Amino acid sequence: MEYNFDDIIERRDSGSYKWDTMEDPEVLPMWVADMDFRVAKPIINALKKKTEHGVFGYSIQTEEFYNAVIGWFDRRHNWKIDRKWISHCPGIVPALHFLSKAFVKPGDKIMMHSPVYYPFFGSALKNDIEVVFNKLIYKSKRYEIDFEDFERTAKDPNVKAFYLCSPHNPGGRTWSREELERMGKICTDNGVLVVADEIHCDLVFPGRKNVSYGTLPEYIADNSIICVAPSKTFNLAGLQTSCLIIRNPDIKKRYDQFLARLGIMRPNVYGIVGLTAAYTNGDEWLEQLLVYLNDNLTFLKNYLKTYIPQVKIMEPDATYLVWMDFSELNIDSERLHNILLKEGKVWLDEGYMFGEAGKGFERINIACPRTVLEEGLNRIRDSLKAAGLI
Repeated sequence: MEYNFDDIIERRDSGSYKWDTMEDPEVLPMWVADMDFRVAKPIINALKKKTEHGVFGYSIQTEEFYNAVIGWFDRRHNWKIDRKWISHCPGIVPALHFLSKAFVKPGDKIMMHSPVYYPFFGSALKNDIEVVFNKLIYKSKRYEIDFEDFERTAKDPNVKAFYLCSPHNPGGRTWSREELERMGKICTDNGVLVVADEIHCDLVFPGRKNVSYGTLPEYIADNSIICVAPSKTFNLAGLQTSCLIIRNPDIKKRYDQFLARLGIMRPNVYGIVGLTAAYTNGDEWLEQLLVYLNDNLTFLKNYLKTYIPQVKIMEPDATYLVWMDFSELNIDSERLHNILLKEGKVWLDEGYMFGEAGKGFERINIACPRTVLEEGLNRIRDSLKAAGLI
């Protein structure tokens, strides 16, 4: 069926984290990774069917649930997952916290790139674990890995884990197989567990490719925990259902035992139904979404070139989050964000939240109807012009 991503869905006063947490109701939210599109019809139909059944008692992951996960990653990522590798988690951010507690002791260290999605370092620091950053190299409007520093850091005996954001958030980079294998070998050789967050792995632009960490050589994949979910792909974060793919039985047992000690056993009933429907029948919706997102990205690039040429973007390989570089304006990062938020009435994610390397950047969410994207860009242009910056 044909999906209309131009449709405006009123989300205010719906209990939306994105739309209902603003002090000023005139602010346009374009920050958190939450799409403003109605989900795929097969997901709505499956949830309606479950609702009409009328019984919501204790639920289990069905055969259809496991087959949906296995089938999705096989046909879309050429990654053959064994059912016995699949563990539950209520979300990827909770997973990062759980893994910090299950595999790393207070006082030890977790390595991660910088800049990076800010809950990464929050999941360490909030559990009394030190963060060590492998600062990405910003070159030709693209991030590259400083492998010399990466290897030096991994050799520190107190570094117990490496949290990998793949595709990268906020830069939108997909890492090549060679880059992933090189990072993986370094970590495996030094006893550093790799936790790969692949929550954006399905949102890849035309001509680009995502390589799943699970398709790397077995000795590398064996030293990993891979986090996947339909929450970003299909905008199902509110169903709080994710999977950790752990092929090493000893690592999986350790995680499952930790989860059991927390009393977290299985997804909620709607999470099971939503994931199953998404991964079984969501391909058509996703293909149409990717075309729309690519057109939004083109619109964004053309708009900036025409109206705000001082602002550049790091062109993403994947995700619907675009890393905007405002450094040519030579303005303090906090003042820039305040101008956009207070004067422009547009809420982006401030770059410095992603670490020191994020200063001078803002992250924008383009997963919205094009009229909304245009309105947001107009607000950015007008506020910068009023401040005498362009």
